Amino acid sequence: MPDLSTTYLGLKLKTPIVASASPISQRIDTVRRLADAGVSAIVMYSLFEEQIIHQSLEMDHFLSHGSESFAEALSYLPDTGRYSVGPERYIDHLAKLKQSVDIPVIGSLNGVSPGGWVHYAQLMEEAGADAVELNIYYMPTETHITSAELEQNYVDLVSAVRAEIKIPLAVKLSPFFTTLPNLAARLDQAGANGLVLFNRFYQSDFDLDNLEVIHNLHLSTPDELRLPLRAVATLYGHINADMAITRGVHSASDVLKCMMAGARAAMMASALLKGDGPSHVADMISDLRAWMQEHEYDSISLMQGSMSKRAVAEPAAFERANYMKVLSSFHFNTGMVAHSALTSNMLYPFMDTAMDEE
Repeated sequence: MPDLSTTYLGLKLKTPIVASASPISQRIDTVRRLADAGVSAIVMYSLFEEQIIHQSLEMDHFLSHGSESFAEALSYLPDTGRYSVGPERYIDHLAKLKQSVDIPVIGSLNGVSPGGWVHYAQLMEEAGADAVELNIYYMPTETHITSAELEQNYVDLVSAVRAEIKIPLAVKLSPFFTTLPNLAARLDQAGANGLVLFNRFYQSDFDLDNLEVIHNLHLSTPDELRLPLRAVATLYGHINADMAITRGVHSASDVLKCMMAGARAAMMASALLKGDGPSHVADMISDLRAWMQEHEYDSISLMQGSMSKRAVAEPAAFERANYMKVLSSFHFNTGMVAHSALTSNMLYPFMDTAMDEE
């Protein structure tokens, strides 16, 4: 039988499937069922920086401030909704979850500044967390902040947390960086044991009838896997940190693609939230084993990085060639996209297409 085990953040995982941060981890019985089905680790729902600030403001209010100034201060904080469970309750739930399952439990911190982060990362470690995932969610809107300053803040935050905890530290990033490979290398050097690609920002919409901003949640689709797949395939072999993909993973095929790109773990949430998560995971495990047996893969480790860009002499030129090839593959007469392999002599792909369609 194929060996599905892998390692991530130095943790031995029985399968590459990890439940990413979501409300799923709020129910211990559900996590137990997921573990029994084949999920090898779980990332807890996030403790938001706003919750830490909220509690600090509340304590300060009771000690020295009036209700009016307190209310004004809190008005600047977003409504964290169902996630407003409080830091102490979060730590307590982490401890209970760790005692209830035999798979690694990873704590998640969501925010942008050091502040109380170091303290709560330490509390997660003390509560038994096997690792901490730093989920850096920040969308700059100020015109005076440069990309260099923003990236340095990320590096400083990772360094601050890394210096105070002994358990592995992963960093969950967004795809919105001009030079992701450079930032990845700097975070690696700052002490990140793993990179989780990518954070999925939730986009707002406009209600034209009521002239209001609409905030709603759309679960991911398998098409979204392409973005992190490309990034991991590019970074594989160039950084020491382990990589996990956490966007668009819905099936056994998606997990296999993640492994071949060079990921150590395939994280999923949307697919687990849509229906019976444990049953879906069990089916995925069965499909993984069937595919590996059919294609004569004895272990997951044999395929990891096998389709990365590590073996490509000029990755940038390879990207440009693929870009041109994709654009030239669309046939205007049929509206169809031709699927064909990129050939090394395809230097001017538009020429043949233009001639075919005249």
